[in-house]
Amino acid sequence: MKKPYVSIFILLFVFTFSFMGDFVYTASAYTLDASSILVSPSFAHPFGTDRLGRDLLARVIEGGKISLIIGAGSAFIASFLGLMLGATAGFLRGGVDKAFVVSVDLFLTFPTFFLLLALISYVNASVLVLIFIISVTGWMTTGRLIRSESFAITSQPFIKILNIAGVSRWKILLKYYAPLLAPIYFVSFTFGVGGAILAESGLSFLGLGITAPQMSWGAILSTAKSVNEIAWWVGVFPGFMIFLVTFSLINISNYLQKLSNQKKALIG
Repeated sequence: MKKPYVSIFILLFVFTFSFMGDFVYTASAYTLDASSILVSPSFAHPFGTDRLGRDLLARVIEGGKISLIIGAGSAFIASFLGLMLGATAGFLRGGVDKAFVVSVDLFLTFPTFFLLLALISYVNASVLVLIFIISVTGWMTTGRLIRSESFAITSQPFIKILNIAGVSRWKILLKYYAPLLAPIYFVSFTFGVGGAILAESGLSFLGLGITAPQMSWGAILSTAKSVNEIAWWVGVFPGFMIFLVTFSLINISNYLQKLSNQKKALIG
């Protein structure tokens, strides 16, 4: 099984590019220049400029910060919620498990993106609001996977012995369940980052996400709608950054999933 070195390198490059790039490339992401409107990529503007004459490379660097923060923050919270709720439901069972199943089914009744649209339409979008909303609408898949795995762990003899011995439920969850469930968490997290970035990009593309003067890759893409035919670079570069991140994360997630399945097979 090949290790995803290329994907890891791409991911590290994108993070470095987004959070350290403005130390190397010092052009402003906000300065308007009427004499440089929709200039194609050149030495002066490597990614070209947008319809207001703003340097696109500087904007892609600045927008990457918000897109990656929203992606990582949303994925962390959503995966953590899924881990805690799924593990609790699988361990306690009974009424707790039934309430969990009803909650998941209720959330999954509505397509996730339409649920995002419904929630975001009632509030003013910001980084924290988007992280919260994407997290609330993205924990269900992780929760179901964790619950299923927790049922298998609960049936193990050593868990039954611990329950008979009167060991604290919280101690069992934290000391014995958490290490066994960690691989699923990390797989869900890596997959969730890409999903959250795509969700934010979709909302921003529709004008419901990040608003000026803040910017994200999705917000930059939304400005390209009206100039795609005459200025391809406005949409291509932020779109390519989104592709690089999601593609790399999917490869890493697939590797972690295969690694987890191999460990399960050995244990079994």
